[in-house]
Amino acid sequence: MRAGIDRLLAGEADHLRGAACGLIVHPASVASDLTFSADALLGAGFDVRALFGPQHGARGEKQDNMIESEYYADPVTGLPVHSLYGETRKPTPEMLDGLDALLFDLQDVGVRVFTFVWTMALSMEACAEAGVRFVVLDRPNPIGCHRREGPVLRAGFESFVGLHPVPLRHGLTCAELARWLNDVRGIACELEVIACEGLRRRMRWSDTGLPWVRPSPNLPTLDSCEVYPGTVLVEGTNLSEGRGTTQPFEFVGAPYLDARAFVERLDGHALPGVRFR
Repeated sequence: MRAGIDRLLAGEADHLRGAACGLIVHPASVASDLTFSADALLGAGFDVRALFGPQHGARGEKQDNMIESEYYADPVTGLPVHSLYGETRKPTPEMLDGLDALLFDLQDVGVRVFTFVWTMALSMEACAEAGVRFVVLDRPNPIGCHRREGPVLRAGFESFVGLHPVPLRHGLTCAELARWLNDVRGIACELEVIACEGLRRRMRWSDTGLPWVRPSPNLPTLDSCEVYPGTVLVEGTNLSEGRGTTQPFEFVGAPYLDARAFVERLDGHALPGVRFR
């Protein structure tokens, strides 16, 4: 299986080689040889003019969940880095000025409340307004595309952890969601997709042959991604979802809990496929 970035580097979209490009990236934006996408594209002769960083930053320098960042120069390439998790969540006309295309290469985890897909949606809107092509370099959904679960976002509850009515576990890749946003939700930007080659809907990450790079500082493993659609909801309570531990989103607790009684009550629900310890 090949991700969109590898197909682009292999020359399968050479019409982009002469375009002035911006690139939305984070630490998991890597080619199959683990080269950071920005470095790989520059090395291949693409005209990358600017980087755009989502939550946690373009190179993952913002570990804290809610810390915001602003404009700075990338220490490796010297390119300007525009924060899409600061004063604005949406690229401004000034950020897009001089660009022919904005490339999106973020690793999503298939869950509505993970902010990267909404960074994508707002960037698509900005590109539609500015007349800039939006290109999705697609990546696999690490928890698979064969299942949709959980409630659909209700109208009136839109926020940066849910801007459009999709299920909590949406079962889509970023490119599939981008097409839906563009065609059904009416964003209507000039959208181009470089799809994953060889991807099947029931594939999990271990089936892809791609190296695993954590998409968030707090989602270090595939196990944490598997449980994230459920345990991320603990963030809305006064319990801890395990951030700062070795197994975030697998540990849930608080100093005042009677752990044994809590586990017995949870196990009493006999949830299929789940054991609590």
